[in-house]
Parts: sequence; C-alpha cells; structure tokens
Amino acid sequence: MSILLTHTYYLFEDEKEQQIMRPYAPLGLLYISAYLNEYDVENYVYDATFYSKSDQLQYIKEKQPKIVAIYTNLMTKINVIQLVHTLKTDAQYGFPKILLGGPDITYNCENYLNTGADFLIIGEGEQTTLELYQAIIRNSDVSEIAGIAYLENKTVIKTPARVKMKSLKELPLPNRAAIPVEKYLETWKTYHGKSSMTVSTQRGCPYTCKWCSTAVYGQSYRRRPADQVAAELKMLKETYNPDSIWFVDDVFTVSHKWLEQFHAEIIQLDAIIPFECITRAERLNDNVLQLLKEAGCYRIWIGAESGSQKIIDAMDRRVEVDVVKTAIQKTNALGMESGTFIMVGYPGEDEEDINKTIDYLKAANPTHFTITVAYPIKGTSLYDEIKDKITVQPEWNTSTDREIDFTRTYSRKFYDYAVRRIVNEVNYNKEKLRGKNGSLLTSVKLKTKSLLAKTAMKLYK
Repeated sequence: MSILLTHTYYLFEDEKEQQIMRPYAPLGLLYISAYLNEYDVENYVYDATFYSKSDQLQYIKEKQPKIVAIYTNLMTKINVIQLVHTLKTDAQYGFPKILLGGPDITYNCENYLNTGADFLIIGEGEQTTLELYQAIIRNSDVSEIAGIAYLENKTVIKTPARVKMKSLKELPLPNRAAIPVEKYLETWKTYHGKSSMTVSTQRGCPYTCKWCSTAVYGQSYRRRPADQVAAELKMLKETYNPDSIWFVDDVFTVSHKWLEQFHAEIIQLDAIIPFECITRAERLNDNVLQLLKEAGCYRIWIGAESGSQKIIDAMDRRVEVDVVKTAIQKTNALGMESGTFIMVGYPGEDEEDINKTIDYLKAANPTHFTITVAYPIKGTSLYDEIKDKITVQPEWNTSTDREIDFTRTYSRKFYDYAVRRIVNEVNYNKEKLRGKNGSLLTSVKLKTKSLLAKTAMKLYK
C-alpha cells in the first residue's frame, strides 16, 4: 500500500513569487519521505510547485495511492480544501484516506476535519505519519497514536500530544531525489544568475515573540550534530553544486558552541558553500560574525520588527533596538550583506513609532529589508490579545489569517501607506548615501513617493 506526500502550492498562481522567482523545495515533506524510506514504506512525493492542480490530479489518478498526505499552511489552505473535496468525491482517484499536516492544523482541527480529511497530524510529522500509515494498512485502532485528530460520531477526537523528537541525530537527510531539484536550480540560475538550496539544522525556537506561530516544532531548541550538517553540505556540493544555501532555521547562531563546531567541520571537509541565515542580534558578537564569514556566510538576516523600543517590548522580542542596529552595522563592516524584518500596524503602534522605525533603518542601513502589516495567526499570543478587537473575520474556508483585521491605533489604510512611506524614505536615504554614484532622478522619485505616502497617512489617521 502506497502513500503519496504532496502540497498545493502552485507557483504559476503566486503573482508575488513570480516577480521574485525564489522558490524552494518542500523540505518538510522530504524529511517525512526519507523517514518512511527508513522503514521500507512505499511512498511518493508530488512536488506541485512547478505544476498545476490538473497535473497533480493526473498523477494521483495514475498512482492510485491508498493514502494521500497533504501539507497545508496559510498560503495553501484554500487549495488544500479544494483538493480534499475532489479526492473525496471523485471515484477515479480511488477515494484514498486523507491526512493533513502543517502549521495551520493545530488550532483549526474541527475546520479541517469538516473539509473531509480523515486524520490530522499535529506537530512534527515523521513518527506520526509512519504510525498512522501502519494503523491504516492494518485496519487497527488509531486512538493510541499520539499527535493526531479525527472525527468520531461527528465529534473531534484529539489524542495526547506527541513527545517531540529529542535527538535529531537519527533523522535521515531529506529525500531530495524524490523531486525535480533541477527545476529549482534552473529557475534560480535563470532569474538570479546563481542557484540556491535550503538546509535545516534545527527545530523549534526558544524565544517568545507574540506574533510567531510555534504550532509544529514548539517553543524548543533541538539541533542536528554539526558534523552531520557539514556532511550534508559536502553531499550537496558534490551532487548539485548549488551556488548558495539558505539555512531555514529561526535563530542560526542561538548556540555559539554549535557554531564553533560547524565552523571547524565545514572547513575540514572542504564543504563551504556561500550561505545566508537568520538570527537574533544578541546572539551575534565579533567572534560569531567572524566565524560566520569564514564558514561562507554572505548575508545575515537580523530580526528587529520595529525601530521603536515600545513596540519591540510589546511584541515580547526581548532585545534592544540599538543592539540590533549595531549588529547590522557590524555585519556591513565585515563585508557581509545584512537584512532585517519590519512589521507595522502592531497593536499600540502610532505615527511616532513609524518615524522611529524610519530613523532606525536609516541609521542601521541594512542591505535588504522586508516589511509587512501585522496580522494575527490563530494560536499565537498576538491573536489571543486582539481576538476581542477583530473587525474583519472572513469565512474560514475561503480566506486566510492574513485577511483578519482588528482595531488598531489608526485605520488599516494608514498602515498600508506607512509601508510605502518607510520603503521609499529609506531607499531615498540609500541613494543619498551613494553620493555621486546615486541617481538624482531616482532620488527625486523616491522622495516624492515618500511625501505622498506621508500625506495619505495623515488622511487615514
């Protein structure tokens, strides 16, 4: 009996991604596939990224898997619901058992089960998927399997949470051979002149940021041995020869001891591949920055979220804005690129906080920054804080949490224009810093857009 692992992210539907073309492989599914392989479970992975729903359904029709396990998240939920409905109502697909897993499952069990899914996998997927697969093929009782949810007489049954995998040492490498890796490499080469792949070294995050979901890995910290990660990079270098690596970990430098071991191992194995990573400013110092650079790091993303200490404290970020600014400046000084994340529209944020964020970005001068308007994800502390202030709550099965809105200091439109103001004002400052190398025309355009956005902000206060 076979199991098919898949997702419903179709690149051709994502207009924003089509503008940047930086797709990455579904590592979570590849880890589950590799784990099932360890137990000789016949499985297939259908990576839908470069294909369509009709292509996916044709594959399912041909394979006739007895079980289809689908990864779901905020972005793909609507497509997942549609796929479940099709598989449950059209006989040509063999009426497979449907398993759903992913970060959007944990706090939406009843909703997902009502779509027609047979079982939900809550939390990490490897062990639970294996045990559930074995129970299904044996037609045995599932009530003793930890970390699942299902309907019984129209009532949601949730079994006790699964104890998280304590040691990642035995976790096999993701089964990259199961998907068309070359399509990712070619896409990156075509649009950016260099290829990129992802690697995961840790699970969980020990920090408490209120807007961040810990639905899958929890508020924990577990790390793969440094020598295993170095060996994986060596294998990737010899097999795929990517031009860069994106470490998907939440806080890459959380353990300085691990980083020192990684640095030594990667140099010894001649496994250096240029990489970028995410970390927190207080987990960087001069020695760590030097280790990163020597290990091949070319870009560090350092979380800030705001230039206002008031808002950072409200988020429970537990970091000083000046510490973040200094970390970005030191990264720049060492010749590595820096990046930072900004969130506007957080509860309590006012115009003064927006101005402090602009000042912070100008002073820190990160190479890159991304910016978004805050939205509450169910299950987070932020959601719990604002749930009584929700003003827009669209239908669950036709929307995502991104569309939820709540009472903020100002209107949502104010913060939409605040995003434009920040982007244009900070980029104007970058042009100024370039001096004679900057473009006068570009500077004028950016400043004009900034002033127009500032005027619009006043209209929507």
